[in-house]
Amino acid sequence: MRTNTGRQVGRYVLLVVLGLIFISPIVFMVSTSFKSRIEAAGVPPTWIPTGPTFDAYSSILGSDGTPVLRWFGNSMVAATANAALVVATAALAAYPLARMSFRGKNIVFGLIIGTLFIPPVILVIPNYLIVGELKWLDTLAAVIVPTAASAFGVFFLRQFFLSLPRELEEAAMLDGANVFQVFTKVVLPLSRPALATLAVLAFLTNWNDFLWPVYVLFSPENQTLPAGLSTLQSANNVRYDLIMAGAVIASAPALALYVFAQRFIIEGVSRTGLKG
Repeated sequence: MRTNTGRQVGRYVLLVVLGLIFISPIVFMVSTSFKSRIEAAGVPPTWIPTGPTFDAYSSILGSDGTPVLRWFGNSMVAATANAALVVATAALAAYPLARMSFRGKNIVFGLIIGTLFIPPVILVIPNYLIVGELKWLDTLAAVIVPTAASAFGVFFLRQFFLSLPRELEEAAMLDGANVFQVFTKVVLPLSRPALATLAVLAFLTNWNDFLWPVYVLFSPENQTLPAGLSTLQSANNVRYDLIMAGAVIASAPALALYVFAQRFIIEGVSRTGLKG
């Protein structure tokens, strides 16, 4: 009994230590955003601001040169639309690969998986040329559409679809449902955890993307939040309070989304066999 109790206590202590390690940067970021300009740059740094102030938020939200709310809206629209497209295209591609039999299915799936090994930076120039030909440069379409087809999304949903019992689909077909009705009325409702997980991952990937928006968005009012916030460092001579305030604004939706969808993420990942 003592051995088991000791192990359990050790696990809790380890979890607490790891939790503090992971949460400390977030606490310091929020704390610094409420510091004055002088205190934020002070050495050694302080964890608790001596004189909490909203000056950083007032400056970053009230400046004409840094339309943070506009950037926030652009990022929200782009990430939401991209997540919806990723889920739609991945689901439509994954279901045939999981349930249907056709010539070359394994080759198609292998080619899709093979694209995961291509570094994304290699595709920057080809995608830029394509977006330019489509007249999408300096528009949100340039940061929404190019990544709408996700190889990881296809693999992730295929694994989940394989875990679903075939008997449910066969019963629906016996009742007169066609393949598309089985997909929309049976498979998709049962796949909500996996769909939610993929949507969250796609949202966060697009929300945090920095390199691609810098290349294709030129006008200050059309920037997304990560690309726009990068101008704070040069424009304000490294104002740490402003940078941390911008980081808080950028992190809040991502943290809230993960907390809200945590249950679906855990269930979706456990059902696909992607543990660990």
